Amino acid sequence: MELNQLTIHELQEKIKNGQTSATQVIESVFNRIDVVEERVHSYIRLMKDEALAAAKKADEDIKKGDIKPLTGIPVALKDIVCTKSITTTCGSHILHNFVPPYDATVVEKLRDAGAVFVGKANMDEFAMGSSTETSCFGVTRNPWDLTRIPGGSSGGSATAVAADECIASIGSDTGGSIRQPAALCGVVGLKPTYGRVSRFGLIAFASSLDQIGPFTKDVEDCAIMMNVLAGYDPRESTSVQTEVPDYRQFVGKGIAGWKIGIPKEYFIEGIDPEVAAAIKKAIAVIEKCGGQCVDISLPHTEYCLAVYYIIAPAEASSNLARYDGVKYGYRTSEARDLLDMYKKTRTQGFGTEVKRRIMIGTYALSSGYYDAYYKKASQVRALIKHDFAEALKKCDVILTPTTPTPAFKIGEKTDNPLQMYLSDLFTISSNLAGIPGISVPCGFTAAGLPVGMQFLAGHFEEGKLIQIASAYEKNANIEKRRPQL
Repeated sequence: MELNQLTIHELQEKIKNGQTSATQVIESVFNRIDVVEERVHSYIRLMKDEALAAAKKADEDIKKGDIKPLTGIPVALKDIVCTKSITTTCGSHILHNFVPPYDATVVEKLRDAGAVFVGKANMDEFAMGSSTETSCFGVTRNPWDLTRIPGGSSGGSATAVAADECIASIGSDTGGSIRQPAALCGVVGLKPTYGRVSRFGLIAFASSLDQIGPFTKDVEDCAIMMNVLAGYDPRESTSVQTEVPDYRQFVGKGIAGWKIGIPKEYFIEGIDPEVAAAIKKAIAVIEKCGGQCVDISLPHTEYCLAVYYIIAPAEASSNLARYDGVKYGYRTSEARDLLDMYKKTRTQGFGTEVKRRIMIGTYALSSGYYDAYYKKASQVRALIKHDFAEALKKCDVILTPTTPTPAFKIGEKTDNPLQMYLSDLFTISSNLAGIPGISVPCGFTAAGLPVGMQFLAGHFEEGKLIQIASAYEKNANIEKRRPQL
């Protein structure tokens, strides 16, 4: 097995025992990138020189016995987290030349933990999309089938892990943008509780929904990454000062006696039959592990999509007002006066989907419509949050499909935004409620496309998610496959 195919914990053992070096690991990753990147397009920007220098330093640290949690581990960063002196674009032409003067907190934490950064991963423009087709830097392709989408908006982060172009990666999740591509690419993806991981240095889409989390090859790696990422940050106003456990202690524990909530609203007509069959098999595995499945109801689920597509665009329209060609980023060269410069800069700098959401959000916040749309959506959001609080009194975790279908063809839904939005049908609710969620692989379709299963838990109960995901992973006996690239 090649080094780039191994997990974090497997590489940690080899590095610790002197069986390999950080330099050999990063060279293995870049050799893989040379072979597959042109077809997959996981990255907007590669950082090979920086990575080789960091790996060399890691090897020097290893010789001194200074081994940190991620020493020598190649990690990809979604191009939405700021990296000092390295271009950060959000997949948008309007930020094509933006070089941040500081690092995001998660970047600092990963670097301090010894991680080696491979590059900045491709994404839907400003994280607005479910397929990584809206990036101004081109489409990312699913490594399991290059004619299909990888999911989004963190598609590049997901494919980099799935195609062994890194060992782990960072994404952001506003309405499913970690869990949905994780499911469609056959990797593990976790969205932490809102406030668990600092958003300082994350370029905002919808500030009350955004959360940073990891993509990994297995659940133990997810726990390792969360140990590094989680924690209070005084620089971030929504960061919560609460104890962070050692997430690795939850790996390998059983779930005997746990109650697993099965929400009837998530098992509806329209789910792909092969997805439904994979979830049914997964439920049987959970029951063999000692979990007791109980029926629950989340009665306001039918409103989640509508609520999300009022709140998220409203917050986006406010956050994206700062991109005006004055302070940084792209500025048109064709302007006659100041107002013309604003208009042409934003017209030329933003893509179609971003403009669509700015228009929807501005309308929802406008005079005479705020109460009817944004205020009402916020009230229903409170009801959705209450639904989860009540449901989680009756069970330990909630189990649902991650996506209603496997990965669809590139271009299939680009002309139908409503159909595209339905891709996030099962993931949006946890962002609205602020609770954590994890997607784990649970099988394949007949065509060889991955299927994902989602677990949801109460606020700051990421440990529970890792525990049940680990128990499932250990007992599921899913066939080990790799994309044939």
